[in-house]
Amino acid sequence: MSQTSPAAVSRETLLNALDGTLQPERFKDYGPNGLQVEGAATVRKLVSGVTASRALIEAAIAQGADAILVHHGLFWRGQDGRVTGWMKQRLALLLKHEINLFAYHLPLDAHPELGNNAQLGGRLGLRVARQFGEQELGFLGERVDGGQFDSAQALAAHIEQALGRTVTLVSTEQASIQRIAWCSGGAQGYFEAAIAAGAQAFITGEISEPQTHYARESGVAYLACGHHASERYGVAALADHVATRLGLAHVFIDIDNPA
Repeated sequence: MSQTSPAAVSRETLLNALDGTLQPERFKDYGPNGLQVEGAATVRKLVSGVTASRALIEAAIAQGADAILVHHGLFWRGQDGRVTGWMKQRLALLLKHEINLFAYHLPLDAHPELGNNAQLGGRLGLRVARQFGEQELGFLGERVDGGQFDSAQALAAHIEQALGRTVTLVSTEQASIQRIAWCSGGAQGYFEAAIAAGAQAFITGEISEPQTHYARESGVAYLACGHHASERYGVAALADHVATRLGLAHVFIDIDNPA
């Protein structure tokens, strides 16, 4: 992490660096990507985390942050737009302490080097062959060492060791696995595209009722390793990259989440 002799840059400079890296204009998303809450005009310290929760905001305040960078911002699909309850509490803290909040959802998932999927693949020792699916959010590849997993159970054990998280596995096949697809977070809907892409296993964060049947009927293993657990790495990599480039101090704070 970049911690020594932090520089001071303008809010616009940081925004331009983030936008230039992720190119959010290329994506159709349900919430705004980029600057979600305007804070101080000058930024010296950046805190990154997965979600703009009150706990993360409070931790950023304790760190003396001028800006927070997250994957999940203040806005979720279909949420009530009124500024009450938890939304009021989060906004009140950000505004009182003049903290800028930057959030990037799908653009961060898709980035081929710094994104959630690229970083998750690296964490799991997977090499990307290509991206697939809607907005190319799905990744397909195989082990970096060229080997195979003896079974879906062996792949699940590997993921659990790498992420420190219990995996939900649905599989009927005991054959070895070479072609692996993955898409972090709540990407249940990409399972069918992964099957069509020729994957023998699909890794994501969550599982819903239909995916159990698709896995059993297709013979493609389905592995859910946690929404939060699968998306801890992209935002830290992006923040560290931009902070190093601009000379900012940066701290990643992981707020535990069992989901």
